[in-house]
Amino acid sequence: MEDKKYKRYLITSALPYANGPIHIGHMAGVYVPSDIYVRYLRAKKRDVIHICGSDEHGVAITMRAKKEGTTPQAIIDKYHQLNKKAFEDFGISFDIYSRTSCQTHTETSQEIFKTLYNNNKFIEKTSQQYYDTEANQFLADRYITGTCPHCGNTNAYGDQCEKCGSALDPTDLIEPKSAISGSKPVLKETKHWYMPLDQYQTFLEDWILNNHKEWKTNVYGQCKSWLDTGLQPRAVSRDLDWGIPVPVDGAKGKVLYVWFDAPIGYISFTKQLRPNDWQLYWKDKETKLVHFIGKDNIVFHCIVFPAILSAEGTYILPENVPANEFLNLENDKISTSRNWAVWLHEYNQDFPGKQDVLRYVLTANAPETKDNDFTWKDFQQRNNNELVAVLGNFVNRSLVLTGKYFDYIVPEPGNLTDNDKETLAQIAGIRKETENSLENYRFREALNNAMALARLGNKYITEQEPWKVYKTDKQRTAAIIYVTLQITANIASLFAPFLPTTSNKLKQWLNVDNLIDWDKIGEQEAIKPGHKINKPGLLFEQITDEQVQAQIDKLNKTKAENQIQAFKPAEQKADVTFDDFSKMDIRVCTIINAEKVAKTTKLLKLTVDTGIDTRTVVSGIAEYYNPEQLAGRQILMIVNLQPRKIKGIESRGMILCAQDADNTLHFVAPETVLKNGAEVK
Repeated sequence: MEDKKYKRYLITSALPYANGPIHIGHMAGVYVPSDIYVRYLRAKKRDVIHICGSDEHGVAITMRAKKEGTTPQAIIDKYHQLNKKAFEDFGISFDIYSRTSCQTHTETSQEIFKTLYNNNKFIEKTSQQYYDTEANQFLADRYITGTCPHCGNTNAYGDQCEKCGSALDPTDLIEPKSAISGSKPVLKETKHWYMPLDQYQTFLEDWILNNHKEWKTNVYGQCKSWLDTGLQPRAVSRDLDWGIPVPVDGAKGKVLYVWFDAPIGYISFTKQLRPNDWQLYWKDKETKLVHFIGKDNIVFHCIVFPAILSAEGTYILPENVPANEFLNLENDKISTSRNWAVWLHEYNQDFPGKQDVLRYVLTANAPETKDNDFTWKDFQQRNNNELVAVLGNFVNRSLVLTGKYFDYIVPEPGNLTDNDKETLAQIAGIRKETENSLENYRFREALNNAMALARLGNKYITEQEPWKVYKTDKQRTAAIIYVTLQITANIASLFAPFLPTTSNKLKQWLNVDNLIDWDKIGEQEAIKPGHKINKPGLLFEQITDEQVQAQIDKLNKTKAENQIQAFKPAEQKADVTFDDFSKMDIRVCTIINAEKVAKTTKLLKLTVDTGIDTRTVVSGIAEYYNPEQLAGRQILMIVNLQPRKIKGIESRGMILCAQDADNTLHFVAPETVLKNGAEVK
């Protein structure tokens, strides 16, 4: 249950890079769970602020600008606005959504750097780094490509091979080249400032491994792995023309490394939001700080940033960092570069008014302890079988029956039965179970607990059958409807953190200005007799097969486009003479009959009219063509190839096919019907 020792809560959500739009992987990993938690705290009347904003520095921004042929400023302006609106449209309730390009952030980041610099918390090191002599600049790791020494991938980056997942140093690459000019870079000396993380090893081991064993196993395990390996100094500056200038003498052309300045954004954004009392949220031990992040940011938020704050000396440290794993899409890793994603702004356009459906599905399928998969079929089934058939069905029956039998007025219950009282008593227990799950950052479990209230309502109304009872006992019907309305009103409050739009819709139908406080769910009468409610509509509606297929088709189109873009023609074979070519007799032929070759999966036996004769050809096209579809098809074939036996069948000729990007074979054929035997010249 909740920890009573905190007076206020500071909740941060990972700053998304302003180099592309937000997708469902981001939402499931960070923003839906953080929003649920913040809304829950607000429902409990806690002092809480929710901080987020765009991360607008670093090489990811400059690479996107280069790709789109524009400036870094144009990129961050474009995606900051796009993502800010997408979050707003989706109902993510940040108290501030700022950006790291603002002046307050620059000043705060430089101030913290100078404090650590003046207190000798950094070490200076000169090292050899790759330099592009044509572009006249040092190269960030992502601006260096080459061959991975582990798997042979020829497009590995200087920090990581995305094919085999190996972490790399630029000097590990075989035949490195600059992504800017394409030239071979040279090693050149450069000076940088480093955070000596090894000096904070003992502190971090005690703080994390001894004092935060309650952290999620994936977070605790990754931290332990890093600490067991032994921490090393990490550069806090880099040679780049985009970022916050290093604020000391002798640092011309150097900026703060993005991993150093980005988490400081939480502090600078709090300053913007609460200029007069921001320090209460960052320097008072009665504040609980919680970072919501994805697993790729665990090291920065649990080891690097705490080391910086500890070195500065006046800031509190996070009490928890409930990082999630990754969400896949249709059994494939979400990839922004391959456009393999469901983008939040596009979802808002394609499914207007259905933000809560996606919130529900992403929470129910959240990758809390392991990677999980989002599929459009599962999205449809959860909506239709759970939101519509369970939650929506109960609410609809409860409110419609109130209108039918009591003209939308909450009836006087009279004497409640023991079963009625027991049903109502279960509401508080469901709330407590849901609360316990939320306090421990188990949001899938919390949502399932909350759904138990809808299941309770459905079970009760089905067993009590008010539509039958009303014929003989109107007073008993009044008691039944009273109980269902209490459950309905409590659903509006219990689901407010999870499905805020749905909760507000219920509030309007129930004709109440405010929901009951979280702590009073199940503890008091939620809606009183004599209260007039409004005529309801549908809480949720069916997602059709056509809607789902449209989304699947969109993904399939993306996959096909990726295959075409990724297709690299085979190297040209050695030159041949015209005489060599003229020896081949290529003719237009027609397939008369086709059948599979027994005990094979790839071979078809074709009977072909060549215009010269009728002959048999064995071809390895069974994976791409059904035999019954081939009779009458015209194709091109080499008719003077020496015969050879394949699986005991004499094959006289070779059919010409072209191989697509996905390795599919396609017949090469004339564009109009020609006489069999027509020569290709």
